[in-house]
Amino acid sequence: MTSTATLPSEAAAPPEQGRDPHARRFGLPVATCLVMGNIIGGGIFLLPASVAPFGTISLVAFAVLTVGAIALALVFGRLAERHPQTGGPYVYARAAFGDFAGFLAAWSYWITAWVSNAALAVAAVGYLTVLFPAAGEHKWSMCLAALAVQWLPALSNLAGTRYVGAVQVVATVLKFAPLLLVAVGGLFFFDPANLGPFRATDQSAAGAVSASAAILLFSYLGVESATVSAGEVRDPARNVGRATVLGTVGAATVYLLGTVSVFGLVAHDRLVSSTAPFTDAVNAMFSADGGAGGTWGGTVVACAAVISMLGALNGWTLLSAQTPYAAAKDGLFPKAFETKKRGVPVVGVVVTVALASALTVYNYTAGTRGVFESLVLITTFTATVPYLLATAAQIYFLLSGQRERVHPGRLARDGVLAALAFGFSMWLVAGSGYAAVYQGVLFLFAGVLVYAALSAKKHRAAASPAE
Repeated sequence: MTSTATLPSEAAAPPEQGRDPHARRFGLPVATCLVMGNIIGGGIFLLPASVAPFGTISLVAFAVLTVGAIALALVFGRLAERHPQTGGPYVYARAAFGDFAGFLAAWSYWITAWVSNAALAVAAVGYLTVLFPAAGEHKWSMCLAALAVQWLPALSNLAGTRYVGAVQVVATVLKFAPLLLVAVGGLFFFDPANLGPFRATDQSAAGAVSASAAILLFSYLGVESATVSAGEVRDPARNVGRATVLGTVGAATVYLLGTVSVFGLVAHDRLVSSTAPFTDAVNAMFSADGGAGGTWGGTVVACAAVISMLGALNGWTLLSAQTPYAAAKDGLFPKAFETKKRGVPVVGVVVTVALASALTVYNYTAGTRGVFESLVLITTFTATVPYLLATAAQIYFLLSGQRERVHPGRLARDGVLAALAFGFSMWLVAGSGYAAVYQGVLFLFAGVLVYAALSAKKHRAAASPAE
C-alpha cells in the first residue's frame, strides 16, 4: 500500500485552517522564503571558517556541491508534482518501497532536523559573542545562550503557521543584507594574498574536496523544505517544485559569491580560527587597520546573522515536526506526533526542541572545541538517508513503467537528474568521515526498535478492529 493511498489529501486546505486565524497556508513567495531561509540559515555565516583549514580547494567542493544540490532540488520538484502531501522524502520513499523505507526516511530526517537545530544554535552563539562578549567567557554561558535561541523559535511555532510564515519572510529579507554586502561589496576589496594555500592539508585533492563538501552540505540542508511542508502550501503540485528550485538557485548564487569574498577578505591564518567570519570580512572592508578592530559594519553583520539563524531555526523547527506528523498519521510514528494545533504539530515541536537542547548541553559538556563541525557531520550522514531514498524512489518510478508518475517527454532528463542526485548523495556519505557515519548509524539503527514496536502495534490494531 502506498502512502498516497493512506495519507489524506492535503491539496485542499484542511478544515481547521479555514476557522483558525493563527493557521495560514503558504503561497509561492512564502514557500520560496521557507526554502531559502532554511538553506541560508546559520551555516553560511560560520562555514567559511569551518572549511578554511582545507584551503581554497574547498571552493571547488562548493561548486560541485551546488550542481548536486540543484539536481536534488529538481528531483524533489518532480516528486512533489506527483505526491503533494506533507512529509516530503518520507512520502516518496513509502510510496515506492513501503512502510519500512518510509519510516527510515522519516526517522533519519527527524534526526537531521533536531541535530541541525543544535548546530545552528552553536553557530548563533559565535555571533552573539560579538555583540555580547561576556557570553563567550564561559562554556555554560554559551550553552545557555544556545538554548535560548532554540526555544524562542519554538514558541513562534507554537503560536501557529501564520506567525511562522511572517517570521520566515522577515528573517529571509534581513539575512540578505549582510550576505549581499559581503558577496558583492567584498569583491571590490578582494585580496588574493588572503587566500592561503590551495590545498592546506596532506590529503589528496579528491579527499580534500570530499571532506570539505561533507561539511558544506550543511549549508544546503533545507533543499527539501517546501516538499516536507507541502500540505501547508497552496496549490502544492505547482508551487512546491517551483519554490524548491527558485530557493535553491537563489541560495547557491549568494553562497558562492559570499564564500569567495570571505576567503579574499580575511587572511587564511585568521579565518581558520574565526568564530564570526562574515563579521571579520566586513571589518576588513571598513576598518583602516585591515579588520583588527571592531567596526559598526561588523556589529551590523553579527546582528543580521543572529536574526538569520533565529529565522532558520523557526523554519527548521516546523520541518522537524512535519515529517513525524506525516508518519504518525500512517501509524509509523507515535500517535502523539499527530496532534496538531493552529496548523502546527505541537508535540513534534516540543519533543524536537527538547532533544536538540539535550544534545546542545551534551556537546558543551564534552567541550566547545569542534562542537559545530561534529554536529554538522552527523547531519550530513543522516540527511543523505532520506535523500538517497527519495532519489531511489524517483529512479524506481522512472524504470517501473508507472505512467501516472512519469512524464514521458521528460523521461531521459529526469533519469539523468535522478542518477546525478543519487550519486551526489552517495559521495556525501563517503565524505562524512568514519566518526560521523559511526554516530549517524547509531542514531539510525536506534529507530529500528521503534519501528518494530510501532509496526507490531499497528498489526494488532488491524487484526483486532474492536481494540
